[in-house]
Amino acid sequence: MNESLPTDRFAAGSPLRRHYVVEGMTCASCVKRVEKAIAAVPGVSGAAVNLATEGADVTFSGPANDDAVISAIEAAGYGVPRETAELGIEGMTCASCVRRVEKVIAAVPGVASVSVNLATERASLSGVGLDMAAVEKAVREAGYEPKRLETGNAASDKRAEAKAEEYRRLKRDLMIAVVLTLPVFIMEMGSHVIPGFGDLLMTTLSMTPMRVVEFVLTSLVLFGPGLRFFKKGLPALLHLSPDMNSLVVMGASAAYAYSVVATFAPGLLPAGTAHVYFEAAAMIVTLILFGRTLEARAKGRTGEAVRRLIGLQPKKARVNRDGAVAEVPIAEVIVGDVIEVRPGEKVPVDGTVLSGGSYVDESMITGEPVPVAKSEGAAVVGGTINKTGAFTYRAEKVGADTMLAQIVRMVEAAQGGKLPIQAMVDQVTGWFVPAVMSAAALTFVVWLAFGPSPALSFALVNAVAVLIIACPCAMGLATPTSIMVGTGRAAELGVLFRKGEALQSLSGATTIALDKTGTLTRGRPELTDFIVSQGFAEPEVLALVAAIEAKSEHPIAAAIVAAAEERRLALPALERFEAVPGFGVTAKVAGHAVAVGADRLMARQELDLSAFTQAAERLAREGKSPLYVAIDGKAAALLAVSDPIKETTPAAIAALHALGLKVAMITGDNRKTAEAVAARLKIDRVVAEVLPEGKIEAVKSLRENGGRIAFVGDGINDAPALAEADIGLAIGTGTDVAIESADVVLMSGDLRAVADAIGLSKATLRNIKQNLFWAFAYNVVLIPLAAGALYPAFGILLSPVFAAAAMALSSVFVVSNALRLKRYSPSRRAGADAALPPLPHTAARPETNQSPARTEVKAAPLVENSVNKETAMLKLKVEEMSCKHCVANVEKAVKSVDPAAKVDVDLSAGTAVVDSSADATAIKEAIAAAGYPNETLQAA
Repeated sequence: MNESLPTDRFAAGSPLRRHYVVEGMTCASCVKRVEKAIAAVPGVSGAAVNLATEGADVTFSGPANDDAVISAIEAAGYGVPRETAELGIEGMTCASCVRRVEKVIAAVPGVASVSVNLATERASLSGVGLDMAAVEKAVREAGYEPKRLETGNAASDKRAEAKAEEYRRLKRDLMIAVVLTLPVFIMEMGSHVIPGFGDLLMTTLSMTPMRVVEFVLTSLVLFGPGLRFFKKGLPALLHLSPDMNSLVVMGASAAYAYSVVATFAPGLLPAGTAHVYFEAAAMIVTLILFGRTLEARAKGRTGEAVRRLIGLQPKKARVNRDGAVAEVPIAEVIVGDVIEVRPGEKVPVDGTVLSGGSYVDESMITGEPVPVAKSEGAAVVGGTINKTGAFTYRAEKVGADTMLAQIVRMVEAAQGGKLPIQAMVDQVTGWFVPAVMSAAALTFVVWLAFGPSPALSFALVNAVAVLIIACPCAMGLATPTSIMVGTGRAAELGVLFRKGEALQSLSGATTIALDKTGTLTRGRPELTDFIVSQGFAEPEVLALVAAIEAKSEHPIAAAIVAAAEERRLALPALERFEAVPGFGVTAKVAGHAVAVGADRLMARQELDLSAFTQAAERLAREGKSPLYVAIDGKAAALLAVSDPIKETTPAAIAALHALGLKVAMITGDNRKTAEAVAARLKIDRVVAEVLPEGKIEAVKSLRENGGRIAFVGDGINDAPALAEADIGLAIGTGTDVAIESADVVLMSGDLRAVADAIGLSKATLRNIKQNLFWAFAYNVVLIPLAAGALYPAFGILLSPVFAAAAMALSSVFVVSNALRLKRYSPSRRAGADAALPPLPHTAARPETNQSPARTEVKAAPLVENSVNKETAMLKLKVEEMSCKHCVANVEKAVKSVDPAAKVDVDLSAGTAVVDSSADATAIKEAIAAAGYPNETLQAA
């Protein structure tokens, strides 16, 4: 973080100095380059750059120009990290307040940018050498109250209590205003409803005493509950930055002042114009207080999502220290603590299970209701709920580092952001209130000059109606309230918008580009085929390959190593290893030069692969990824891996199509393999055989066809594409690098969440547009009506009382409309019945295949290919599985019937997918005999 030397408190004549952190310097030449760039900035009298501290001390001959210095440093090729801060702002009521606060904060030295959110009542700042004391002083002088923000449960409780207290105060003031206003309203308007009521009043009180009573009651309303408007509105007027409070003050004061003159000095007014409008002044304040009360109640509900998230973390944890278990406050838990969790309890912080096992409800982070099995070595997340068993685990992330804390920060950051559409609102609000005041003045003049007698009364009533009916509140709330509710609802569904702008960007996406491995597929490939050339023994080749792949963390490498371990092969020593990104690996193993990778790696080594051509094409058609093995410069083997497609992927693709989107797949896989997968999933476009660095170009090529591109990925190699796309979505189960590069994070690995995110972004933007339409249309229609536009033709005038009611209800409507997003139902159900079509059956391959070089290729017995004999896919619902041992038992039962069967057991879902040529009834009976009742979900 940058540190600023004192700037405003130097003795007279002292130079102004600032300190900047400079990133990216590596040598003395860098230092000289930065100093030269800073020295060229106008107003800089000196610059001293230090390589060791990565800092620059800059002396100014006049006021500090932070933006110019930072721009100069960045133009020289270096970076200046800017400080960021947030500040609570109390007392804002409309869009004009927002604009005023932004203006005064932006004028504070060191502030480079500021964004104020009316709904969250926060200001987000960035700059160099931020002086928060100066910022708070500027906010306070502008008539608002700054508040330092806290985090965590205590802060959430304080914010909730503050909102509740505000609502209580408004409700109390409203009740006082109603009690005082009702008699005034009855005295003035009762005769219009009750025959003879006016004569009764005149007989009982007479005109002057009645007006004095109205004066007293109205004064109590204006300078009691209504004083809040004067405290905000008058200073804003004096600073030439009028806001909604100013309009209320002017309207109510005009009606009140005119009535006071008519009551106590009627001779000052033209004959026949000494009317009173006490009821209008009192009702204006009362009705707007009523609207404020409803608005405060509704606004209090917009932040419920964040409060619920914060409330998920338990207050205490049961920690084992020094052999004794004790309950300690959650704030005292440290990394390394061993924590015990009992059934029904919440997991306190993030960590890894040491012993025991259970099922944990992780719906708060994934949006999925199915509990997830946890056993030794499994990761657990703070705030999730332990369902059945008990376990102990080691705390690894505490406090602000937990996933729950990060989720809360992401949601709050998104809620505090401004969408591009807000720029239009900001421009309008800059001139809106002055325009309304001008319209009111024009209305007064026109009615005074051309209105019927008494012209002065008509002019006053209509001018007051114009002032009161204009409502910048609705404009200021239109966007931020929808963002707050929309991003909060998204978090409940396991979708995190890392910034508010992503909401608008995602709603405009036309093409969804998907990575294959780990996104469309499970990311856990299986070795399915191993074919060796004549002169090579399959076990020896597999051992060499597994020895190499054991050094890699790639999922395909894990599949090969697992196959070798299953056959209990001894792996030779690895002498040399080199990864070739996008191609494969080369190594020296047991004295042999071995290369494993795609056909492009073999082409680099100028090897003849014609002997494997037909087999490779067949495997690719089956959706498998063929890889080659070269030993000592000879093509030795062809192997194939298959990464099963996630069960939810077909439904996800169908849901995206239902939203009218095109779907593309970008993968480094073999083109035929990729096209086979795309055909099964009905994907519109395939970009295959792409190297990691080529994914950026692939995204650009998709963009050339028009529209906006959203890219979905989960790996490190997806990070550049995520950044390049118009909007990047990272699977939350992926790497931290990918997540940091994304605009949206999907907490679960379920691809249907993409449709949820897009559907919700469209719904939120639609909601914002509805709010803005209402806010603008309301003023466009009602301001002319308040000015008396209908009077010449229809004799209709709008009373200031009705104008006040309309003004109050407009804000309530906007907030209430935004709250409808809380009931958003995910679009992910679209296409939920979509199922994966079975792989096409292929004729059994011959035992040998003659190449032009007359090289015999034999099928290895390692993994029997499912196309060697007719197989069927069987999906079962398996009951009473509770741990990884149950999974192994189910797999063993299936293998007892068909050793060549492929089994995929999903413990959390309680399902087993079996690919076997054996009789389905026999498989089911074997599983039941092992102690696991089952039923058929799907058979093909």
